[in-house]
Amino acid sequence: MATQDYTFRGWLGFDANSAQGNLVEAEFTPKAFEETDVDIKITHCGICGSDIHTLRSGWGQTDYPQCVGHEIAGTAVRVGSRVKHIKVGDRVGVGAQASACLKPDCYDCANGDECYCPKLVGTYGSKYPDGTKSFGGYADYTRVSGHFVIQLSDISLPSHLVAPMLCGGVTVYSPLKRNGCGPGKRVGIVGFGGLGHFGVLFAKALGADKVVAISRKANKRADAEKMGAEYIATDEDENWEQTYAGSLDLIVCTVSSPNMPLQGYLSLLRTHGTFIQVGAPEDKLPAISAFSLIGRGVKMVGSLIGTPREIREMIELADRKGVRSWVNLWPMSKVNEAVVAFGEGKPRYRFVLVNEKHAEMPTEV
Repeated sequence: MATQDYTFRGWLGFDANSAQGNLVEAEFTPKAFEETDVDIKITHCGICGSDIHTLRSGWGQTDYPQCVGHEIAGTAVRVGSRVKHIKVGDRVGVGAQASACLKPDCYDCANGDECYCPKLVGTYGSKYPDGTKSFGGYADYTRVSGHFVIQLSDISLPSHLVAPMLCGGVTVYSPLKRNGCGPGKRVGIVGFGGLGHFGVLFAKALGADKVVAISRKANKRADAEKMGAEYIATDEDENWEQTYAGSLDLIVCTVSSPNMPLQGYLSLLRTHGTFIQVGAPEDKLPAISAFSLIGRGVKMVGSLIGTPREIREMIELADRKGVRSWVNLWPMSKVNEAVVAFGEGKPRYRFVLVNEKHAEMPTEV
């Protein structure tokens, strides 16, 4: 498509009250198109906890107005001449990253770790080198660097199931894969919500011998068991720290709370086990005793989203193994209702917006 014949319009937050269901539909101006870019006509966009943190300025002052959403699936409608893996009409997706420097002298980009590039541009809430703001997927169209656009045309999973994997899925898939999740490993997933249910699904798909979902309440135990996991309810299962002590090789923590029983979680690790934090509280992590780490030589590390290579690898695995996101669908026109419901903890286990202008609501989820 040589010229743009569509309008960039989306649901924008203009202040911190927007997280309470006060988004306003309005036009916005994307970055200037470059020959490395792709424009995407959005059909689906997952709702991520990051969206809410950003809308309410929970991680610091947001640069309003802001259009959030970084679990985007749709159709490529304009493709720069330097983008070789995508063509107009392809089904595509993009996750939480829209750009990086991609320079050969960048340690992270040169090593295939683009998501750790110091010049990372988030799909929303960031600025490009020219000062233009990035705008996300609660919208009709988005414009991002083609390097971060994922080819989906050969994937059989429908877009409403793929979309929430593009951030939520890879945020847990990447640390699981990088830390050796597979046969012979026992894996714990702390927080059985949107990220946590992906943690269980992908730990199982990667072949872990045992997967344990760890949450405060027992009300999600049946769902975890349907996904093939055991379950610990830390508020209700007595002496859980002692009962399960030293039983896990890996723990991925998706919880974004400064009040979680971190010391207890660490006690569940075997000698030389690894605790991986992916949840990002708006406050500090709880204090721990150094002996929680040195007593059994355990490691505590962090992980941020995933690379385009890992996203594509994850989607191929999901397609091959039949991994299906557990989603609740909302028309994008009702995004304000969806944001409020999300904030109330109602997803089981991921909300996905369907842009009725470009896609039909599926009859089956």
